[in-house]
Amino acid sequence: MMYAAGPGSGDSPEGFPEQPRLQPQIGNYTAQALDAFFTFRKNALLAKSSSSQVEGDFAMAPQGVDQEECEGLLQQWREEGSSQVLPAVSEGPLLDKGLAQSSLALLMDNPGEQVAASEDKWPGRQLSDLQAAENVEEPSFEVLGEEPPPEVEGPMWAAVPMQTDPQYADCAVLPVGALAAEQWEEDPTVVAWSMTPEPVPQEEAPLWSFEGLGQLQPPPMEIPYHEILWREWEDLSSQLDTQGLEAGDGPQFQFTLMSYNILAQDLMQQSSELYLHCHPDILSWNYRFANLMQEFQHWDPDILCLQEVQEDHYWEQLEPSLRMMGFTCFYKRRTGCKTDGCAVCYKPTRFRLLCASPVEYFRPGLELLNRDNVGLVLLLQPLLPEGLGQVSVAPLCVANTHVLYNPRRGDIKLAQMAILLAEVDKVARLSDGSHCPIILCGDLNSVPDSPLYNFIRDGELQYHGMPAWKVSGQEDFSHQLYQKKLQAPLWPSTLGITDCCQYVTCHPKRSERRKYSRDFLLRFRFCSVACQRPAGLVLMEGVTDGEPERPAGWAEPVPEEDSSEPEPVGPRAAGAIQHCLHLTSVYTHFLPQHGCPEVTTMPLGLGTTVDYIFFSAESGQSGDRTGRRHQDGTLTLLGRLSLLSEEILWAANGLPNPFCSSDHLCLLASFGMQVTAP
Repeated sequence: MMYAAGPGSGDSPEGFPEQPRLQPQIGNYTAQALDAFFTFRKNALLAKSSSSQVEGDFAMAPQGVDQEECEGLLQQWREEGSSQVLPAVSEGPLLDKGLAQSSLALLMDNPGEQVAASEDKWPGRQLSDLQAAENVEEPSFEVLGEEPPPEVEGPMWAAVPMQTDPQYADCAVLPVGALAAEQWEEDPTVVAWSMTPEPVPQEEAPLWSFEGLGQLQPPPMEIPYHEILWREWEDLSSQLDTQGLEAGDGPQFQFTLMSYNILAQDLMQQSSELYLHCHPDILSWNYRFANLMQEFQHWDPDILCLQEVQEDHYWEQLEPSLRMMGFTCFYKRRTGCKTDGCAVCYKPTRFRLLCASPVEYFRPGLELLNRDNVGLVLLLQPLLPEGLGQVSVAPLCVANTHVLYNPRRGDIKLAQMAILLAEVDKVARLSDGSHCPIILCGDLNSVPDSPLYNFIRDGELQYHGMPAWKVSGQEDFSHQLYQKKLQAPLWPSTLGITDCCQYVTCHPKRSERRKYSRDFLLRFRFCSVACQRPAGLVLMEGVTDGEPERPAGWAEPVPEEDSSEPEPVGPRAAGAIQHCLHLTSVYTHFLPQHGCPEVTTMPLGLGTTVDYIFFSAESGQSGDRTGRRHQDGTLTLLGRLSLLSEEILWAANGLPNPFCSSDHLCLLASFGMQVTAP
């Protein structure tokens, strides 16, 4: 609403002396509307210009305008509008309130058009202020000077765009009554401001259009991360018949196992360039720890194998929290100055610990094994529920490891895996020479169908002359001129591990059990060597001419023992290694429904698979090169948690993300162990 300035009646510098006298005539709400207009005009000018002249004009008027302008506007209101407003005011306070609200809405509707109102109604000083502040464009309303719109019954709603500045924060959608259009029809600017959109039915959502802004559409709904990263459970129990098992084969001991590289916080901070795509908040340990624990609680595995577990986080947070969830935990930190390691946790309500063997791959003085990676091997006895009678189930060997990452050093990866397999062979070997069911899992830093992967799955690898980078298949360095190639033997015999990935066994000799006894030493008096005359011995009668007589009570001479080193079990083949554990992968590494490979991690935005769960093959595939066999029907894959494709992970902004707090996906599988009667 614009008013032409009239002659002022007061020169007092103390604000608005006439305003209190007008309140009984026009009502409190109308006075407040006028006060809002004065304040709004000052804010509009200050917001549109940084001119010191404009700021100086308002410096002495804290209420919005100077004294002369205020009095002039009030005087014109008396002359032009009081005759129309006073009858309406006398009707009651409700109508007076509606006028005030209408005036306030019109005043605050569009500050740019207030300044652009007809210049002939502004005094010279005000016009100079406006021109100094900004070159205001002509108002875009085409109805200026026309007749006011007809009266509309009921309140109308004018859409006022929300301003970003705090001083306009309260300007939203205000009611504009028809009374305002009638009272101020003499001023064309009032008519322009009074234009309101067509009424919108209540059942339709209003879409307001502002100049330069277009229509305000509802924001697009973001798909939650848990829907993008939805992973289905694949039930494989229906495939048991194809594996040679039938429903009548007897009960099974069922359990679930999870393998998860949870990304140590120290390693993440050391390689921060890999996580620039992530918001810093989702990389904090407190956020990630809460997400990880929620994931553990959701899947609730019976055995939990973790990699990259930071030591201080393990003892201060992870182990206490997992213990409260019912787990018993074992932890092995990496050697040297490393701060992370591997952990294996199991529920004592389902398993009983038989033995735990930490594995260190570091060997002092051996260049092939100078890295600090570790593993952990547990032998667990499943606990059967009561009421099954005299039945038993074989022990379960669980191995967890994190192999060296370096793609160029496949020789180190093979040597580390040989040490782990030798430890598994020792722990899982039963008294009859067979092996109990085995699960080997972890981050192997090797891709599917690589030589290292095929060695674990097939049990044999011809490595002689193979480029070291090719072992893991992580990267292709074939373009490089110099390539390190593997030579036989891969590791020295001093490591104590054969090419069959077994520890060298020395069968104890019966003579070694008594070589320090008195009887054993006395028997050397009558050994075959002692009874022979040394060459060059001077013959002396009565001294060296006789031969010792064997006492009647002494046993026969002890045969000469072979002092050479015993041959290890299994001769070393030239340029080849093998093992006899018969392992196969839980996952197929391919998504048939998507036609693309499975992904467990996304380093530098490239999806790949480096995490695995291997388990003992079934009896139909048992029988190995050494003649040993697995127990029949002891371990069966019942189900697995599906993995994701690279495309899906890209849609979720890669790994980590707000839903998955590691740069790896967890692996989860369900197994069944055959329960046998004695």
